[in-house]
Amino acid sequence: MKKGKLFIISGPSGTGKGTICKKLLETEPNLRLSVSVTTRAPRQGEVDGREYHFISAERYLQLLEEGGLLEHASVYGAAMYGTPREPVIDWLQQGMDVILEIDVQGAFQVRENYPDCVLIFILPPSMEELEHRILGRGSETAETMAARLGEAQREIDLSERYDYRVVNEDLEQAVAEVRQIMNDERTEGGL
Repeated sequence: MKKGKLFIISGPSGTGKGTICKKLLETEPNLRLSVSVTTRAPRQGEVDGREYHFISAERYLQLLEEGGLLEHASVYGAAMYGTPREPVIDWLQQGMDVILEIDVQGAFQVRENYPDCVLIFILPPSMEELEHRILGRGSETAETMAARLGEAQREIDLSERYDYRVVNEDLEQAVAEVRQIMNDERTEGGL
């Protein structure tokens, strides 16, 4: 049986990477989305096992110590996040493809541990459009907006190290481009 491919989707907050992943999952029966673990509390409307697996700090540290995470990070000094290794490896060995929707730091950690992964970075059409999208959520203060835009620029600068970069100006076009990348990687081995 042919092993599945591991695809990593990254991009700044507001680029639509989650929406792209959702649309791919709706049309690709052999594709799985890895759900990360986090030590933060669920936000209103979040369901354990859907957005994240919400676990204790003790369980998180146990997973980390046992090598049970493909990647891990502390975000904003408090919450810890990570990608559980076991379900991802199981799916790949069963011939399924897997998407990890993770940040740049995590993507580079996974590449170290799993060099065959394919890194796809989702770019905004412009920084102005990214700011407009984030402001449209209505959840940002001037201070958090400045921090998000600064982090976005840092991530965009690092995106040169990705295998592919896709600009999400038109959602359907971006989904089609990512789908094509995935198909190319499956059939030709990519790059």
